[in-house]
Amino acid sequence: MQTSFSATATSPRPLAFDGDHHSSALTDPDNAPAVRLLTDTLQEATRRNASDIHVEPAEHGWRLRLRIDGVLHEIPRPPAHLRDAFVTRVKVLARMDIAERRVPQDGRLRIATSPGRLEDYRVNSLPTLFGEKLVLRRLDALPADLSLDALGLDPQQRDTVDAAIRAPHGLMLVTGPTGSGKTLSLYCFLNLLNGEARNLCSVEDPAEIQLAGINQVSVREKAGLTFAVALRAFLRQDPDVIMVGEIRDNETADVAVKAAQTGHLVLSTLHTNDAPAAIARLIDIGVEPYNLAAALRMVTAQRLVRRLCIACRAPEPHSAAALKAAGFAEPQLEGWQPYAATGCAACHGIGYRGRVGIHQVMPVSDAMREMIVAGAGAHELARLAQTEQVATLRDAALARVRDGTTSLAEALAATEVA
Repeated sequence: MQTSFSATATSPRPLAFDGDHHSSALTDPDNAPAVRLLTDTLQEATRRNASDIHVEPAEHGWRLRLRIDGVLHEIPRPPAHLRDAFVTRVKVLARMDIAERRVPQDGRLRIATSPGRLEDYRVNSLPTLFGEKLVLRRLDALPADLSLDALGLDPQQRDTVDAAIRAPHGLMLVTGPTGSGKTLSLYCFLNLLNGEARNLCSVEDPAEIQLAGINQVSVREKAGLTFAVALRAFLRQDPDVIMVGEIRDNETADVAVKAAQTGHLVLSTLHTNDAPAAIARLIDIGVEPYNLAAALRMVTAQRLVRRLCIACRAPEPHSAAALKAAGFAEPQLEGWQPYAATGCAACHGIGYRGRVGIHQVMPVSDAMREMIVAGAGAHELARLAQTEQVATLRDAALARVRDGTTSLAEALAATEVA
């Protein structure tokens, strides 16, 4: 559904740009409409709390789309003749080479979208058939609440995570697809541990959010600074807690596991569908099962589901058969009804406002360690987790349906198994 945003809003606030270049792309009066369009687009992204802005060229024009709560929404198409000036404006502000249009580029810009509010954007350009496609990733400031409660964990999950975080050493993994909130979860863990008595180090690709008290490093592969290189350097920096933005290869995994075995608490992420699959993934990339069993303390898997707009959500009756097919047990069917998205002015006609996490929290028990050493696969580990009362992601999503936080359709889409 398209928004009602107008690309030519009247009297936009002037923007203060950090590190502007004295360039004709910024001062040429012919670029004024493109400047206003960019100003309006950035302000609309802030107002709608969009995570990304997509600038997409076509053969006879172009379009702008905002990713809001994980879903792309097109805004009214701007005039075709503004496309090149708009792209140039963004590239200059992001300190990218405006003459280079044949290869992808990366940049970063900082702007004031309102008095006293600075926002950072990471910019990537990609040459396509009809011109450069840009994606501006909005790097949100950390939320005011970085407690475990802010993650949406249920009380039992929260206690399990809290106990694992406060352990003196071991490996903790957060797994899920891109955009599932893994980095925010790690920052909540770090925030809980942050204090004068601990040395906390993190390596990310890149370090997008600054947190006081953490020694943060950004990966620079062209310069030879990889995850594994940074990890080895951390071990010579007397660390207590190490955060690795992502385990991608055997070298990084091996160093992380061995660091967790030698007195350090190591936090990291993987890309797998659920918690048991993370164990199989690490073994597949070459981690020895006995080392993994000794180091691993907990794995959490997560997704983000959209919250229903409280102002317009409406009951959506389902048959008992449909609810059972979704995963509800017979005793869970009485005394409530699902809600569905409708759309109103408060949610800009979308029906959802914001997102909430759903989690699978799997502590590594002694029985699970024995299975890891024995070479058990993901399916066997998942069956063991079920017998140990570890809720699945589908269970967590259905709990959000039952309490009216999200719709059944959203829950099923977020936890669909390929």
